Amino acid sequence: MSSAEILIRPERPDHPQVRALLAELDAYLASLYEPEANHILDIEALMAPEIDFLVAERAGQLIACGATRRMPGEADTLGQGYGEIKRMFVAPAARGLRIGQRLLATLEERLRTADVTLALLETGKDQLEAVKLYERGGYALRGAFGGYPDNGLSLFYEKRL
Repeated sequence: MSSAEILIRPERPDHPQVRALLAELDAYLASLYEPEANHILDIEALMAPEIDFLVAERAGQLIACGATRRMPGEADTLGQGYGEIKRMFVAPAARGLRIGQRLLATLEERLRTADVTLALLETGKDQLEAVKLYERGGYALRGAFGGYPDNGLSLFYEKRL
């Protein structure tokens, strides 16, 4: 199936198929890192008004998700507000169609539309596919932000939108 047949759209984080995707993501993260090293927004946190949650749908099935969290400026961003990329995941059976790339581009466009010009994210150094996605998408390494610990397991990235 081609990526053209994939619809990227908003969805509620408490949708049953979203819950299944997030559970799969959480299990993957738990296989890589200790619980204290996982910086996960739960479903209740994803329902907050500053969160923009999107899914990718193919043939009625949700196959990927991602979110942005609009954040106020802080010392680590020199006072500039930003959008944090969170909860990016593509189901293994749907990989290879550039869905992650399309989802990330859509999240960035939605931030630009909201007049947010800086995107930041934290990902784990062992999430090789995610690191490749972000670097291919123009994200550059930066220092820790948002109170994340610089624990040697996390990589921090930014992109000017």
